[in-house]
Amino acid sequence: MGCIVRTLGLLGFGLISATFVAPSHAADLPPVAPLPDLRGALAPEAEVSGFYLRGDIGFSNQSVERLSNSLDALGTIEKVNLGFAGAPLAGVGAGYRFGRWFRADVAGEYRSAAAFTGLERYRDARLPLGYGTDEYTASKRELAVLLNGYVDLGNWYGLTPFLGAGVGAVRLTLDNFKDTNVVTQGLAYAKAGSKTNLAWALHAGVGYEVSPSFTVELAYRYLNLGDGKTGTVYNYAGQCGSCEALTFKNVDSHDVKLGLRWAP
Repeated sequence: MGCIVRTLGLLGFGLISATFVAPSHAADLPPVAPLPDLRGALAPEAEVSGFYLRGDIGFSNQSVERLSNSLDALGTIEKVNLGFAGAPLAGVGAGYRFGRWFRADVAGEYRSAAAFTGLERYRDARLPLGYGTDEYTASKRELAVLLNGYVDLGNWYGLTPFLGAGVGAVRLTLDNFKDTNVVTQGLAYAKAGSKTNLAWALHAGVGYEVSPSFTVELAYRYLNLGDGKTGTVYNYAGQCGSCEALTFKNVDSHDVKLGLRWAP
């Protein structure tokens, strides 16, 4: 009888021990890693399409290939120096962003008067040294409207480089034109003349996203303005020989601009 009691006691103790020891072994197992949360990875990108407004200020560095009139046919004119002083510009526009990579806008711009100076000389056997000179002064200003398209090249810590191109129209006005010939003691002048041309542009720059709706932009632009014309050129006596304007051939500009874009 004593042996049976001892045997039952040992079995009971074993069951009790197994009951308390089993949980401790389960607690020693490494925790199961939770399943990854794919909701963020599968969420769509933030919407970036939409309407925006823009404003720009900048400075121009302009040039002209040559001046042209009926004397060109004689082949006697030699360009010495022709150039414009820099001038400020300002513009406003509106556009639309078509997703993350492409946007387009229409912008109007006023380009304030840039002073022009030039010197040319020409052959004339009747003069003591066989040459005469033309010293030019004038001012030039424009109104331009351009349709522009841009490709944004990704976002790098808030900076977005871009490339673009544009096409439109420009109204180019030349004013206060004077031609002084020191050798012959002659003077010619012209009233204001305007000409409307096809204009085209190439853009490169970088934008900084201050907020999702506000971007600051620093850009370079090449702008081709076409030809400009003065009014009819008269001599100091108020007479015109061929009664023609003087043409400024192939005017272009290298512009630096600071812009702001706002998406309401």
